[in-house]
Amino acid sequence: MSKAGTLDLASGVGGKIQKDDVLSAVDKYEKYHVCYGGDQEDRKANYTDMVNKYYDLVTSFYEYGWGESFHFAPRWKGESLQESIKRHEHFLALQLGLKPGQKVLDVGCGIGGPLREIARLSKTSITGLNNNEYQISRGKVLNRIAGLDKTCDFVKADFMKMPIPDNSYDAVYAIEATCHAPDAVGCYKEIYRVLKPGQCFAAYEWCMTDAYDPNNKEHQKIKAEIELGNGLPDIRLTSQCLEAVKKAGFEVVWEKDLAVDSPVPWYLPIDASYFSLSTFRLTALGRFCTRNLVAALEKVGVAPKGSQRVQAFLEKAAEGLVDGGRKEIFTSMYFFLARKPLTEAE
Repeated sequence: MSKAGTLDLASGVGGKIQKDDVLSAVDKYEKYHVCYGGDQEDRKANYTDMVNKYYDLVTSFYEYGWGESFHFAPRWKGESLQESIKRHEHFLALQLGLKPGQKVLDVGCGIGGPLREIARLSKTSITGLNNNEYQISRGKVLNRIAGLDKTCDFVKADFMKMPIPDNSYDAVYAIEATCHAPDAVGCYKEIYRVLKPGQCFAAYEWCMTDAYDPNNKEHQKIKAEIELGNGLPDIRLTSQCLEAVKKAGFEVVWEKDLAVDSPVPWYLPIDASYFSLSTFRLTALGRFCTRNLVAALEKVGVAPKGSQRVQAFLEKAAEGLVDGGRKEIFTSMYFFLARKPLTEAE
């Protein structure tokens, strides 16, 4: 697994955005969010611009801290973060019953970490769908390095309107990605359309749990911090997510919040009170070092102006995620497995 170094982090901030325009992109991104006077409807109406700016700004930070797979995972005691991430990806592949030679779609694939892991495990041909040009360019490089560029590819597209024929794929999955959709039903309907009849769609979703109280000011603040730091138009309840899957036409095979039974809290790697040498960059001390390195590199012009602000809103997001996890009002791993019926309902 590749892991970006400090200079990779500094040079990558902003993605495909011109380096002189990074600061203004940060300004525009922040203004979409409640913390800076933005509102949910504006985020939904402009989700493509907001999410693209977000991933251009943060991808190098993610790769620096997490490696190639940008997601959380339930974790056993004695298991490393990277081991748990791989197991989480393998679990999804096993639930889908993937078989060699099948065509699979990864919706919102990031730079393709899960795609490569699942393709190696299952010997399937996986297409990663992503609307961010910078992440696709990184994914193609990493696919070539892994020797998977002949069997796995990427398509640049919006998952709300995929340029893909009906009934194209043997399986579809999404890992902490469709939470960016402004309309869950619309997104799931597109996934339903491109999936072959009788086949399955599996996802890990970011959701507020039933413990979330929309009238509780502290809960509202936590939700807003997560939305700001993660490029989200809104965060749906688990019950709303499940209802959206059904409205899209799927039969739900099973669903569960996998955070509930995790022996080690899923948010532990970003908890400021936790220290681990294996995930040093994610710890409070590691983030302090990164913050100072980014400040120094921004000062000498290696990192673009605005880099420190990106680091700041990601740290705020980490605080929101940890608080949401501790209070059990937020989950990063609401799982469902759903099947497209063999025959359409009349």
